[in-house]
Amino acid sequence: MSQLGPSPQRLFSCTPSKLTAFDCPRRYRFSYVDRPPPAKGPAWAHNTVGAAVHVALARWYSTLVPAHRTTEAGEILVEAAWQDEGFRDAEQSARWRERAAGWVRSYLAGVDPRREPIGVERTVGTATATLAISGRVDRIDDRGDELVIVDYKTGRTESSEDEARGSLALALYVLAARRTLRRPVRRVELHHLPSGTVAGYDHTDESLARHLARAESTAADIVVATDTLAAGADPDDVFPPVPSALCSWCDFRAACPEGQAASSPLDSWAGLREN
Repeated sequence: MSQLGPSPQRLFSCTPSKLTAFDCPRRYRFSYVDRPPPAKGPAWAHNTVGAAVHVALARWYSTLVPAHRTTEAGEILVEAAWQDEGFRDAEQSARWRERAAGWVRSYLAGVDPRREPIGVERTVGTATATLAISGRVDRIDDRGDELVIVDYKTGRTESSEDEARGSLALALYVLAARRTLRRPVRRVELHHLPSGTVAGYDHTDESLARHLARAESTAADIVVATDTLAAGADPDDVFPPVPSALCSWCDFRAACPEGQAASSPLDSWAGLREN
């Protein structure tokens, strides 16, 4: 009689954002473990701005033929995608809608509307011996011999090469795009619309291996914490908070006494640079 071998190890299914949430284990628990999760705070205005810009740029490619891909069309798409969530009042919302539309107009002035990306809001994925990774990329460009991962940014500060190099998400997107699209990929770019700048980095096998090892280590810690919790451990022991001034920006600050003690409350529009 033949004997069955050991059962294959179950892969930990994750996105880059799921892994980075474990930077604060309590935030991870609130996001992915507790059901129902604690109520989140109000929407952030800077996230509203970023979402409208991302939607507009995606639709510029996905809903318009090249002849209709004008800078003016980009502005209209921003206006169509706009929400008022997180702003102080209607006047502030309208001012930022106009500003975001201007960013998109300026950005698209330097884009060839006839050049089709390989993917827009494209989901890519790959697997290792322990992980099943997936994620959605803002844009994947075909630059001849290689594909390039493009990530749009709308934050207050310009992106840097260090940010591009250190981004776990972008590195995992490179690995996932290689697997999904079967093409060489090594370059990642952060396109910062407010400043019109691009920060890029060309990954090597070594740099990708470091990011993957970091992802696998984080996933292993998550699995241990989740299994320990299931065995009856105290949630606060296995998913402890990591309080700091950054807790001001946490969606779950109201549910975390340690986070409240370590930070100050912020208005929902505090992430906007008004000057």
